[in-house]
Amino acid sequence: MSTVVDALIGKIFSETCSNRGGELADYIPELAAVAPDSFGICIATVDGYVYEVGDTRLPFTIQSISKPFTYALALADRGAEAVAEKIDVEPSGEPFNEISLDPMTERPRNPMINAGAITAASLVAGPDVDSRFERIREAYSRYAGRELTFNEAVYASESHTGHRNRAIGHMLRSFDIITGDPDEAVDLYFRQCSIDVTCRDLSLMAATMANNGVNPVTHDTVLAPVLVERVLSVMSTCGMYDGAGKWLYEVGLPAKSGVGGGIVAVLPGQIGIAIYSPRLDAHGNSVRGVEACRALSAELELHFLHVTRAARAAIRARYSASDAPSRMRRTPVERATLDDVGKRSRIYELHGDLLFAGAETAVREIGGVDEDLEVVVVDVRRVDDVSGVACRMIDTLRGTLAQRGCAVAFVDPGGLLGNSRSDLTGDTGRVFADLDAAVQWCEDVLLDRHCRSARQPASLAVTEHPVLSALDPEQLDRLTRDLEIRTFDRGEHIVHRGDSASGLFLILSGKVSTTITDQAGSTYRIITLSAGMSFGEMPMMLDSRFLNDVRADTAVTVAVLTPERYADMASKEPALKVALLERLASGAYEQLDLMLRSLLRQGNGS
Repeated sequence: MSTVVDALIGKIFSETCSNRGGELADYIPELAAVAPDSFGICIATVDGYVYEVGDTRLPFTIQSISKPFTYALALADRGAEAVAEKIDVEPSGEPFNEISLDPMTERPRNPMINAGAITAASLVAGPDVDSRFERIREAYSRYAGRELTFNEAVYASESHTGHRNRAIGHMLRSFDIITGDPDEAVDLYFRQCSIDVTCRDLSLMAATMANNGVNPVTHDTVLAPVLVERVLSVMSTCGMYDGAGKWLYEVGLPAKSGVGGGIVAVLPGQIGIAIYSPRLDAHGNSVRGVEACRALSAELELHFLHVTRAARAAIRARYSASDAPSRMRRTPVERATLDDVGKRSRIYELHGDLLFAGAETAVREIGGVDEDLEVVVVDVRRVDDVSGVACRMIDTLRGTLAQRGCAVAFVDPGGLLGNSRSDLTGDTGRVFADLDAAVQWCEDVLLDRHCRSARQPASLAVTEHPVLSALDPEQLDRLTRDLEIRTFDRGEHIVHRGDSASGLFLILSGKVSTTITDQAGSTYRIITLSAGMSFGEMPMMLDSRFLNDVRADTAVTVAVLTPERYADMASKEPALKVALLERLASGAYEQLDLMLRSLLRQGNGS
């Protein structure tokens, strides 16, 4: 199924595809023979999901993108101090193939230029050049999560034309940076550059770096976290050669390019990006790759200096309306319907910072739910920060679900997602201030679709009230003659906590909620009741005080059996009293069941 992120990278792909600027790397004959307008974009997440568009499975040689991975292997083999004695970590400000060393240290300025990369290859451990190359190929394969192969034709082409790199090798040997055969070191460098990869491979290699050295698909620990930090640091300042400063300013991601047309970029802890397009600019970087990375960084807000909090956005809890119903009391038929179809709903509670990576995870899971899901509630009350791209992704998700006939509600009292309660209306979406109201709406949507009969009426006559359904006509006539009809305005307190028993209240229209207020002044809803339901039974029967407040949520009409009439009935008409108590006991059991089931949501911290 196409997702919001698929749409975003598809848009960038389409907008960038028309760029035909740049030239192929014609100084290597095999690279000059590739299809010039091939183009692919991949984004791999740290949980191993890959978004891709274009020529993402087309093989090409890794070229200079190999440099950070060989440097990582040299660090693991020799240790950071030993490698630092041979290779500096400063930007060069010169072309990648410059035949020079730092005039002060007499070392290659960094491992991302050819002089530093050839030195790094010479530091890979192994008894001979063949075994050292096999260790390099195996290491790259572990990053990619599959066996990578060697391209003999490209290797032969590089070797035949690589005189400048041989000159660099002999320069390194003359300064004792390389202590062995310089031609072997250069040949090993040619070989590592000639390993075939795809855009998808590179995205997973980058995601392995983003995942602290652990391949997100195979879960293989490829590199120690402390070495990941060193490699990404050098990629940040030196990975794009003499264009690295502008890259870091505009894109803000550790990255590495290659003359084969690839670019990898890493957002630590979140994603790896790979782009393939072989036309190069004057710096040796892919023209489309740079443009697409710039657009991705801006569109998805990926700059690594876009500071987030320590809390990582995630789905904190997920459940259905049947698992944790609202506190709205339902009729037995409605309750049975919700028990049957409640799994067609899903409530997601999010927390932390909702930036691109957190939003991507949530949107991917929510958007990938079963096609028969009919209602989704997204609770963002515990989200600390929401980026612009996250808002757009979630809004697009809402539209996508609506097209599938799935209604969406947000619990967003602070308006973090940019919606007011009036922005989304009807069956396609709503915004609520509290979770219980959203779950109640979720239940109402399901009931409207699946429970066409025996619904709770908006209003009823006193003789139609379910509490009185067990009475025979004569008993009903005797009881209803002494009931008092009372009305209350919306927001009006009907009873207060601590009030003495004031009767049995039979709701004829409107809704009321029983609530309790703690010492800090916070009010909690216990249950919501509507027409056909009742309250006040226990204080009246036990002659005790109310333990909670009861407030009118709407204009309300009730019929009241006063304590005095109840006492008179108990003494003079015991059969009537028993019939009434049996019906009230049944209702009390239903209410207890609802309250116990709603404890699940309280256990989730709602």
